[in-house]
Amino acid sequence: MSQTAPATLEVCIEEATALAACEAGADRIELCSALALGGLTPSRGLMEAARRSPLPVHAMIRPRDGDFEFSEAEIAVMEADIAAVRDAGLEGVVLGAMQGEGLDLQTMARLRDAAGDLACTLHRAIDLMPDPFTALEQVIHLGFVRVLTSGGARQASDGLGRLAALQKVAGGRIEIMAGSGLTPDNVARVADRTGIRSFHASCAVPLAVADNIAAFGFAAASRKRTDASAIATMKAALAPL
Repeated sequence: MSQTAPATLEVCIEEATALAACEAGADRIELCSALALGGLTPSRGLMEAARRSPLPVHAMIRPRDGDFEFSEAEIAVMEADIAAVRDAGLEGVVLGAMQGEGLDLQTMARLRDAAGDLACTLHRAIDLMPDPFTALEQVIHLGFVRVLTSGGARQASDGLGRLAALQKVAGGRIEIMAGSGLTPDNVARVADRTGIRSFHASCAVPLAVADNIAAFGFAAASRKRTDASAIATMKAALAPL
């Protein structure tokens, strides 16, 4: 595979302890809470902790789980959270808002204005849209730098056709970042079939949870934690690309 730019790895994390693990090979951090729900806005304290990372950090801006149609009160919370990202000295935000089956352009423009000079990424809300190509053109027009997508499938390895089409249509005007279900065993195939050079993964391993902790509802029984060796292994899989 002949490429000029090295492949990059963004790792999504939800704990302060994972910040150091990302130095094992991540190129960028997506900072979240509640990754089991697809990622929600991290706390202000976690944002402040991330300020000390040597890596670029982009914070998820999503005030709740569920759909991506937000009320006026929720949009105001998102604007305040974007301000917190700026106050913490982080590099960017990851966000999206929908109206029906497409982007809510009024809300998106409002959030983009709130972000100012922060880099903006459209998250996987695009995977819910029957016409992601219109959304792609819209976020390019809004000045977004990146789109995170699985190609409309549950996992990126099953969305190769749409991922390749998005990469082709983007034409270098915006970065297409493949994510969801990527592993060292399948990431090379995704890269080869799509031409994409930017990848997103949790690089997490199962974490043992005591029975009483799970029984009281204090943790999910399938809890995971970002792992430095998993990051290094993923980065090694990307190195030959």
